[in-house]
Amino acid sequence: MSRTKLALTALAIAALALTGCTPAKDDDKPAETLPSAQQLLGEGATAMAAVTTAHFVIDVDGKISGLSLKHAEGDLTNKGEATGSAKIEQFGALFEAKFVMLGSDLWLQGPTGGYTKLPLSAAATVYDPSAILDPNRGVAKLLSTVKSATTEAKETVDGHDVYKVKVEPDQAALAALVPGAPAGVTGYLWLDASTKQLVKGEFNMPAAGSDPAGKVTVAFTNYNAPVTVTPPVS
Repeated sequence: MSRTKLALTALAIAALALTGCTPAKDDDKPAETLPSAQQLLGEGATAMAAVTTAHFVIDVDGKISGLSLKHAEGDLTNKGEATGSAKIEQFGALFEAKFVMLGSDLWLQGPTGGYTKLPLSAAATVYDPSAILDPNRGVAKLLSTVKSATTEAKETVDGHDVYKVKVEPDQAALAALVPGAPAGVTGYLWLDASTKQLVKGEFNMPAAGSDPAGKVTVAFTNYNAPVTVTPPVS
């Protein structure tokens, strides 16, 4: 074999050996670039403004002035109709009630007895979920008025690929959804990576007056599923 062929063969063997010694690693792949928080919140506001129905769950940890609600779960529409149940703390005791909200009327049923019909305005004394899907004062408004935000990660929540966004919400927009929310609230929003709809929100309430710090968590599922709200049978 000529010297030229020997040299080429040696180079080929060296190249193969070098390639074999340095296999590609997943760790060497560039990290996925996260979308900007402003982009996500803008798309999220648009997506939430188009939502017609949703199933919601709200949990309140701690004491928040003006909010006696501890837990609520139900179905609602963008027309302000809602049906579900709530746990309310009054005078140190926890009460559970069922509710139906339709038009200008509210029906409440306590642990015993039937439903009592009240004006819808009475819901404001406990919690009024009718604003949640209202494009002008609900989640869409909250997303479009966030004061500062940072996309922190891509995660999975309840089987959904989501973007986790750290936010400082506008106090007035948040107060429309969480009565009594003080200034200085921070939190996280988890937006569906595909639809940009809000999957979960977590808001950390700082201590205010005699109230210690607390936390409000909201979660949404079954977007745009059929929901029919009718007056309860007495």
